[in-house]
Amino acid sequence: MLFAAFWKRNLGFFKLAISTNLEYRLNFVIDALLQPTVTSGIEMLLWWAVFKSVGSTAVAGFTREYYLSYALWAAFMSRVTTSWMYESRMVEEIDSGTINSLLVRPLSFYEYYFSQLMGYKFITTFFSFLIPLILVLNFNLPTQFDRLPLALLLAFYYLILIHSISFLVSTMAFFLTKVSSLTTAKNLFIWVLTGELVPTDLMPPWLQNIMFNLPFPSGAFIPVGYITGRIGIDAVQRGFMNVTVSLVLVNILAAYCWKKGLKSYVGTGA
Repeated sequence: MLFAAFWKRNLGFFKLAISTNLEYRLNFVIDALLQPTVTSGIEMLLWWAVFKSVGSTAVAGFTREYYLSYALWAAFMSRVTTSWMYESRMVEEIDSGTINSLLVRPLSFYEYYFSQLMGYKFITTFFSFLIPLILVLNFNLPTQFDRLPLALLLAFYYLILIHSISFLVSTMAFFLTKVSSLTTAKNLFIWVLTGELVPTDLMPPWLQNIMFNLPFPSGAFIPVGYITGRIGIDAVQRGFMNVTVSLVLVNILAAYCWKKGLKSYVGTGA
């Protein structure tokens, strides 16, 4: 009975996110299609310019087509593994005091936004990935489609970690003002570490060692590098391991901050 109730309410939140995002169609088109298309176009032009300026047919053993494919997939994969919108909502809930309405209900703050995040990502991913699929097929860009399911599985597993980090950041609103500035800095930091703009294996060796021991390359470099043939299954396995360890640590810290924050929280908001 408990599991059935848990599944039913979270499925409801999942469907709510889908219907809400489809309701505002222009926003959905911009978010799911236009923004990643423009981003991937800019990044592909950058790599095109790099190859033209160096006058070489390959960089680090990979041709221009591999980098164009990487830039294309990375832009869309990063849309799967970001959670800035729901993080902002969680912070706003605590800042404004509207969290009061959630605290009195038989559900957790974490699961309420997690289920909505997954619903949102499900519908945007479905439409977003039509564009790179069409482009790589039309322009014959290197892509190993049999590796795509495992790459997406890692990306969504990593998304759980990102939501946990967002939950941790939102608990800072119990103790700090202007948490949005912390959110912006955190998002920029993670964006650099994911390897979306520059593949992680192009970094200096000492920096590669550090980054490959962190979970963040699982947000772009590892899944994209895997489907474009830059890396093998061993890197994917390491990515799953790093994300798992990080999930445990982040959620322990987040649970502590949440309990500590509730003790000091004064529900004077809406």
